[in-house]
Amino acid sequence: MKSNLGKTDRIIRIIIGVLIAAAGVIFKSWWGLLAIIPLFTGITGWCGLYVPFGISTAKKKS
Repeated sequence: MKSNLGKTDRIIRIIIGVLIAAAGVIFKSWWGLLAIIPLFTGITGWCGLYVPFGISTAKKKS
C-alpha cells in the first residue's frame, strides 16, 4: 500500500476520528465505531477510496 494521503489530510482524518469516537462515548451510541475508518486511514496514510479515482494528496518525490 503506497501512501496517498498528505500530512494535512492525515491530521484532519485523525481529529475527525477522535471527535466521532468521543461523540459515540458521550451519547452511548454504537455509531462511534465509525471512527475506526478515519482513524485507520489517518494512521496508515492510505485511503482505499482514493485509489480508483487516482487521487493523492501526498507530496510527490522529485
